[in-house]
Amino acid sequence: MTANADKSAITRRSVLKAGAAAGVAGAFGALSTRGAWAAGSDKPEKEEVKVGFIPLTDCASVVMASVLGIDKKYGIKITPSKEASWPGVRDKLVNGELDAAHVLYGLIYGVHLGVSGPKKDMAVLMTLNNNGQAITLSKKLADKGAVDGPSLAKLMKSEKREYTFAQTFPTGTHAMWLYYWLAANGIDPMKDAKIITVPPPQMVANMRVGNMDGYCVGEPWGHRAIADGIGITAITTQDIWRDHPEKVLGTSAEWVKKYPNTARALTAAVLEAGKWIDASLSNKNKMAETIADKSYVNTSVDVINQRILGRYQNGLGRTWDDPNYMKFYNDGAVNFPYLSDGMWFLTQHKRWGLLKADVDYLAVAKQINQVDLYRDAAGMAKVNVPRDSMRSTKLMDGVVWDGKNPQAYASSFTIKA
Repeated sequence: MTANADKSAITRRSVLKAGAAAGVAGAFGALSTRGAWAAGSDKPEKEEVKVGFIPLTDCASVVMASVLGIDKKYGIKITPSKEASWPGVRDKLVNGELDAAHVLYGLIYGVHLGVSGPKKDMAVLMTLNNNGQAITLSKKLADKGAVDGPSLAKLMKSEKREYTFAQTFPTGTHAMWLYYWLAANGIDPMKDAKIITVPPPQMVANMRVGNMDGYCVGEPWGHRAIADGIGITAITTQDIWRDHPEKVLGTSAEWVKKYPNTARALTAAVLEAGKWIDASLSNKNKMAETIADKSYVNTSVDVINQRILGRYQNGLGRTWDDPNYMKFYNDGAVNFPYLSDGMWFLTQHKRWGLLKADVDYLAVAKQINQVDLYRDAAGMAKVNVPRDSMRSTKLMDGVVWDGKNPQAYASSFTIKA
């Protein structure tokens, strides 16, 4: 089904019904009674908003906000712009060619501090999704017994050669998940392996021709390796950090300052789209049909919807239902731009030598994460807002991250740059 056909098939009435079904109050605090935008002082300054995306499943809320016409409710028109690579997204955000983008959390932080290209003050409007990435190992490694972290470490010690692993951007989420997982299994990513950067849609093709031993990337490119018989899932990222932050709706601080009402409307529209996706199985299937189109992710619907529904297989015969699959809303828990989430990426940038010295972690997070703007947008979209801007989590190695002492946390790891 094409995106246009899918768009015409989904009536305005079904969208409104789905939105209503998704608006169930939860445990995150009282809902605001504020409605959608109104003409006058709240009117968006810029009506057409060009939002970049990379062909990944987690671009879905940006795409669906446009396809379903949710953007019109907030007085804007979202124009999704398919991009080829994360460096391309970075450059277009910096030079203003894109208004905003579906983008890696750590990319925004890296640009803000000047450690991943041109330095420019940046902004995170909201988190787009939790979970749903994976680390894939080649079938050749699996055939030699390397199917998870411990067995990979054992093989790398016994079979001495150069091992190559790919991530998607040096300061991005996939690099951090890959490094954290390798280090937790005693593999130093800076000394024991060669790390390369590859755009997400090119991961499978590069593994097929033997350019890498493993990679970390967003779906559907983890499942696609299994469907094509060239790789296995060694670990999902939700098993590294359950309900971890992943992509964000990012832009420049300059753009937010110039177009505050537009930024708020854009956030509200994408929030409501995420709510719609998570509202029902039917909506998830419609989303998969839409973004599978060549205009967006360009793959089969089945490759997308298996893992979006929590139906996992590892390529070695194991199948399971994962309750921590990719989520776009989860009663508002997904989308809040927690300060501690942004700070975690800074601690890992410091750990791996991307940041040469400690920064004021909390101050940087407050500069970037637009918490007040998000609260306003959540009120417009009738979305629950957590009471605290920090959260605590225990990662795969048992280490707890709560944002309270980021400098000590960053320096606490045995394996680091």
